[in-house]
Amino acid sequence: MKLEGSCHCRAVRFTVDAPHPVPFMRCYCSICRKTAGGGGYAINLGARADTMQVEGRGHVKTYASSEGTERAFCDTCGSALWVFSQDWPELIHPQAGAIDTDLPVPPEHVHMMLGSRANWAEPQIEEGDRTFEGYPDETLAAWHERTGMTR
Repeated sequence: MKLEGSCHCRAVRFTVDAPHPVPFMRCYCSICRKTAGGGGYAINLGARADTMQVEGRGHVKTYASSEGTERAFCDTCGSALWVFSQDWPELIHPQAGAIDTDLPVPPEHVHMMLGSRANWAEPQIEEGDRTFEGYPDETLAAWHERTGMTR
């Protein structure tokens, strides 16, 4: 699925092809919470790094949030844009909040890193959702295939 995204001030716009575009996994770790803000969690999608096209690249700044992982944001408005990890160089993980394209609605959610969530961030766990104190036992790709949501 082709995704179009941007920062809040629109200084940065991007497109990317995402075989795993469903915003199903909510990460409550301190990095995601602090960079994305809303809800106390962030949602990252799975896209092909080689398809990323960026307008306004001069406004994109990055920082290393952990060894081998870079997070991109707009230097004008501060919007979180995407995450890149050297562990999976073929992938880029856009922040769902930066996507302007309508995204598919997930049939269930995965709540991960609940062990490091802020005390005020109350997960909205519904019947059928899966929860993990740390990392889940299923990848983005495996979840999309299991639920038939691969695009």
